Formats: sequence, structure tokens, C-alpha cells
Amino acid sequence: MPFLEVNNVTKRFGGLTAVNEVAMRVEQREIIGVIGPNGAGKTTLFNCIAGAFSPTSGSIRFQGRELAGKKPYQICQAGVTRTFQVVKPFASKSVLYNTMVGAFAKTNHLHEAEQRALEILKKLDLYDKKDVISRSLTLPERKRLELARALATEPTLLLLDEVMAGLRPSEVTEMLPTIRRINEAGVTIIIVEHIMQAIMSLSDRIYVINFGKKIAEGNPQDVVADPEVIKAYLGDEYVATQH
Repeated sequence: MPFLEVNNVTKRFGGLTAVNEVAMRVEQREIIGVIGPNGAGKTTLFNCIAGAFSPTSGSIRFQGRELAGKKPYQICQAGVTRTFQVVKPFASKSVLYNTMVGAFAKTNHLHEAEQRALEILKKLDLYDKKDVISRSLTLPERKRLELARALATEPTLLLLDEVMAGLRPSEVTEMLPTIRRINEAGVTIIIVEHIMQAIMSLSDRIYVINFGKKIAEGNPQDVVADPEVIKAYLGDEYVATQH
């Protein structure tokens, strides 16, 4: 039984089909990349898995349990957590407060939430910033805070939505080992990212979505050499020049 199985998931908004019969299988402890042009449907797929949207049709099974139609908090409590592309911490609150918010998904005890949050901040090199007001953080620090808040929910499946967007190349390089450590600690990861260096470096397998449909899947080297994938990113003219 796959750890996560997405079966022919479709999501329509009126006459727009944002996700069109997408199927995915994810095994425990994998890092799965999801790529595609802007507007391809990647974040909508994440929203369906995490419960922000209910699929129009199809099923999403996590460890054998159906997620489609469940509330986000129920899915989070089951062990599935996502980060957001646009990082929006509670700007006037401390780094520790923001991280504790995530911890309360699994505990009602203040001391337990605080200890969990402090432990995560140490792992993400944010412990020294625990009392800093979040609005004063740099972008890379805010990205790490978004990760910290997600990890505080104790996920077994983590959905990362462009967690490296806006970072400089050197900052991306610093983020990669952090994501690998999270995975090595037992967290399965699905990552949406436009930075190909990151996706190629991290992913065990990659799914490619274009106009809401899955157009390719496989290991990173095979996927980026696929003519359909090249066409989706670079256009027919580029493909024609390669023949």
C-alpha cells in the first residue's frame, strides 16, 4: 500500500479545470518533486491533498485513509502538513510564539508546545531568534520559520510549496541540507519548486504537471530530458531545434 495515493484527482472551478485526473503514488520517506509552468495546477493539487479544497472527483488516500473531503485540521492531525508559498507569520509575535501555534495541532498543553517549538527552532538554526518579533526576520529566516511552524505539527508527510522561492543561490544551497535532514528524520516530502537545481538535487522522483494534467513522471534525469517536459517549459520552437 502506498504511503500516499492520489487517484485521478480533478478539481474544477466553474468552467476551469485546474487539476485534471492527476494520479500520484508516494512511498514512505521519499522526496517527490512536482514541477510545471506557472498556473499548471501544482498548488491546487497541494490544496486538495491538504484539505483547503475538496476534489471535484477522485480520491486521496494517506496510509490507507481517505483524505478527500476532510477538513484541513483533520488532515493535519492525521500527519499531513503544508507550507505556503507566500510566508505570512504573525508579524507582531515572536518566532517562538509562531512556532508554538503549529505545536498546538497535537497538544493542548502550553509547556509541551513550548518545548516542542524550542526543539525545532534549535534544529532549524532559529533558537537564537526565538524572542525576535517575526516581522524583523530576513526572508531566509521567515522561510525557516514557516518550516518550523509546519514541523511543530509533527507531520509524517510534509508538502513544501516553493519554500525556496525568492532566495539567492547561496541561500538555496544552505536550505537543501535542512530539507534533507527533515527527510532523514523520517518525514516524507512532496516539494513544489521552480528552482531546478533544488528539485534535481533533492528529488527521488519527479511528477510534471501542465495545464492541470500530469505529462511525465520518473527519476530527475529522465524527466528533464522528456520532450513533453521541455516543450512545456521552453516551447515547441526549442524542441524543433533539437532535432
